[in-house]
Amino acid sequence: MSARVVVIGDALIDELRDDRGVREFVGGAALNVAVGLTRLSVPTTLIAMVGDDEAGAHIRTYLADYGVELIASPSAHGSSRAVSMRNATGEPVYEFNDAAQARSITFGDAERAAIRDAVVVAVSCFPLDDSAQTTRLAEALDASSAMLAIDPNPRTGMLSDRDEFVRGFERLAPRAGLVKVGEDDAALLYDQPLDALRARLVDLGAAAVLATEGASGATIEAGDVVVTRPVSDLPGRIVDTMGAGDAAFAAALAALLDGTPEDEDEWAATLERAMDVAAATCRFEGALLRLPESLSGVDMDRIGT
Repeated sequence: MSARVVVIGDALIDELRDDRGVREFVGGAALNVAVGLTRLSVPTTLIAMVGDDEAGAHIRTYLADYGVELIASPSAHGSSRAVSMRNATGEPVYEFNDAAQARSITFGDAERAAIRDAVVVAVSCFPLDDSAQTTRLAEALDASSAMLAIDPNPRTGMLSDRDEFVRGFERLAPRAGLVKVGEDDAALLYDQPLDALRARLVDLGAAAVLATEGASGATIEAGDVVVTRPVSDLPGRIVDTMGAGDAAFAAALAALLDGTPEDEDEWAATLERAMDVAAATCRFEGALLRLPESLSGVDMDRIGT
């Protein structure tokens, strides 16, 4: 596959703390999607802020190991870090450092050229509450014929202005070929249930909406097509839900590169594959995308996590 996807958003160190101690993973929603796409054989470039520090070196090495091209924006505060603890349901609760809260992406010649030449531009965990950055992103997209895919992925610890974030999100959503949202997004940004947000995005003009509903599965709405699938029943227990949404987003994007589904059966197949990949990812600690096929034997991909 020669078509290149550009992913724009965050890259950071996930510091996981629980009763077993402290462990670190390279992560960030956009980085997870970019790495996930390369694991699905899609050439991918990541545009993200990365510091010139030890954490930044780990991020760069990790991306190089998985074949992701990085166009790094400089950071005055070093690399972003998220400290996560698990709540009673196993979901991560995050605290972000100054770099993550002040994340900023440069749109220079290299970034604009990558966006212009891409077939898909995926935006995830972008600072949409920064109107100046959102404007620069929109201007770069105006010069490209790429399909836009967007996952707003707001985080309480990085959200400075909810109303401005919603305005930025809704500025981009009408031009998107795919928008991914989850229950947390609907609650945090709109104080609404997910079904209401899905309908709002369709009304705004999004071509397709992937709505992930946690333990209830997920729904895709595209035009007159609405398909819903439960969480995939795969071997093994759920170890970690971190990265499940990013894995589903990456799998859906990879499927769309083969062409936009034309009917309910094709959309259902796209959603089923996304749910299978998300379920496999949850069988391992960390957010690295896993394939369902890896559950049938020894997973050699444990290296690098």
